[in-house]
This record gives sequence, C-alpha cells and structure tokens, in this order.
Amino acid sequence: MARPGTSTRSRRAHDAAARVAGTATYTRYEHSTGKPNNPPIMPGWDGFDVPAAVGAEFDAPVLVDNEVNLMALGEHAAEFPNDEHMIVVKAATGIGAGLISNGALHRGAAGAAGDLGHIQVPNGGDVLCHCGNTGCLEAVAGGPAVAANLRALGVDAHTTADVVRLVRSGNPEAGRVVRQAGRDIGEVLAGCVSMFNPSLIVIGGLVAQAGETLLAGVRESVYRRSLPLATGNLRIVASGAGTEAGVLGAAAMVVKHILSPEILDAWLTTAD
Repeated sequence: MARPGTSTRSRRAHDAAARVAGTATYTRYEHSTGKPNNPPIMPGWDGFDVPAAVGAEFDAPVLVDNEVNLMALGEHAAEFPNDEHMIVVKAATGIGAGLISNGALHRGAAGAAGDLGHIQVPNGGDVLCHCGNTGCLEAVAGGPAVAANLRALGVDAHTTADVVRLVRSGNPEAGRVVRQAGRDIGEVLAGCVSMFNPSLIVIGGLVAQAGETLLAGVRESVYRRSLPLATGNLRIVASGAGTEAGVLGAAAMVVKHILSPEILDAWLTTAD
C-alpha cells in the first residue's frame, strides 16, 4: 500500500503499479508476447494469449515465463544468491533448463534458451520424441521414458512417481535405469558446461526426487566429459527450493518488474 498522507490519486497510482501477477507456462513461449509457440506437450495451446487470460482473472498486468526459467530465478534468489552463473534443470515428464548468467536470467533471442530436452543424446538412436525428432534427451531420460524402460524389464512402473518410489525402496533395476538416465542428462549437460561454464548445476523436478541415484549419473558424465578448467569448481547439487522454486521465481520476477526504473518512473510521474 502507499504511505500515509499521500493523495488518493497517488495511492491509486501506487497500488496499480504494485498489482502485478506472475505465472508460468509448461512449455517454451514467445517472450515478447507470452504466447506458447507450437508446444508439443500442450496441443491446442499454440498462440494462446496467456497474459490476457490471466490478466482478466486478476485485473492486473501479467508477467509470463517458462516454468523452468522461474525455477532458476527461485533457486538463485532463495538458495544460491552468490552463484552468478548457474544452470537449473527440471527432470520430470519433460526435461528443460533455466540459465542464470551474470546473475540474470538468460532467455536467448526468442526465449528458447535452455531447451535441454530436445538435444540429441549419443545413445538416443531412433527413439521417437513427441516433438517429431528422434533421440531427444526427453524421449530417453524423461520420467515416462524411464518408466517404460522399467516395464520392459518386467518392473511395474507406470508413472514418474512409481519410478521414484521404486528407487527409494531400493529396487535394483530402478536404480540402474535412473542412474543411466542421469548419465544421459549429464552427457547433454557436459556440452552446456563447456559452452556456458557455470559454477553450479541444480537438478530439480520429480525424477530428481530419486536423489543421489540420478545425481551420481549426472556427475559421472559431466566430470568425465568436460575439461578440468570448466569443472574444477563446478558443483552439481539437488534443488534447494524444491517444489517452491517456481513460486519463488515468479515472486522474484514480479518484484524485479515493480522495482525496475521504468515502472518506478512511470509511478512517480503519475503520482505527481
């Protein structure tokens, strides 16, 4: 709320400037419009005006970002504020990454940065991905793929939650398959480490709830494939914020927007 003693007009201007909603999409989107762009896992959502739809519900401007970008913002703001260069990975039904560079979120030219799940992995072969390509990381190491691999071994696993439960209960087949999924994720991340040179990689998402089994596979590939200069001080850790990472990131995004020079200048001009 505005400070006591300000005019009604100033208070209204202040409250309007401070009333902003933040929301996430579960796929990549056009950053300039907030609209999903041909999302393979969200048929029917192509071009949907997310800011307008959410804004109508809250009667407020709406900031939109990809869920993994918001996870990266949340992990950076709440758990790892001293790491200026970091990669946050979500391993769940899909696999994606958010990049923090020089302390700020890196979206790329069109908002497509971090689309880790659709990089081809060395052992991906002819495995068909829902994007239409073959051998994508997501099609090989995403939650549904891991569950399918376990079923092929005769293990009763139908969901990502089943996979996590089996690993936690000590099922050896589940442990081996999840460890391999970690290696596959690590193979792709090794290239990212060589290109981006982060000081920290954070692994989150439902598959990551399998704990050290997945992380061990990721570390194995990254430290084996990347050069010592890039990995000498590199840490690979589990999510610190857990399921709250995206919410924390949305809050950080909104606060940064409200406190930006452009918004503050506009508020002060209106208040005058």
